[in-house]
Amino acid sequence: MDGMPGPYPVRGSVSLPEAELMWRFSRSSGPGGQHVNTSDSQVELRFDLARTRALPEVWKQRALERLAGRLVGGVVTVRASEHRSQWRNREAAAVRLAALLAEATAPPPRPRRPTRVPRGINERRLREKKQRSETKRGRSARDWG
Repeated sequence: MDGMPGPYPVRGSVSLPEAELMWRFSRSSGPGGQHVNTSDSQVELRFDLARTRALPEVWKQRALERLAGRLVGGVVTVRASEHRSQWRNREAAAVRLAALLAEATAPPPRPRRPTRVPRGINERRLREKKQRSETKRGRSARDWG
């Protein structure tokens, strides 16, 4: 099982550059048998967002702004330790990083164009309010002899 599976697409034709991914492996925390003490199954994936050439400049600026709280010296870090095999954790980390970058580089949403409430709807609401108050007034006890 050697050789990483294909490129991880971020959005469109842009994908994570294999050469710029920095991997670190360490022991996962949590319960496990004898095997867990010797295997480095936790994966830490680091990607230098500030210096990358793989992303279009506009995307990069957008991502740097949006991920500002997560960056340490322009580097974004993703951890994965939910699987027992290092291989699957590598997969999970790469997919997570790609998703994170896809979200961070997405174009801002279109501004909302304010619209007016149609007159008919307003009139209907007022009519229903009036009807409701009539109903309630009819329930009051003062008409009962």
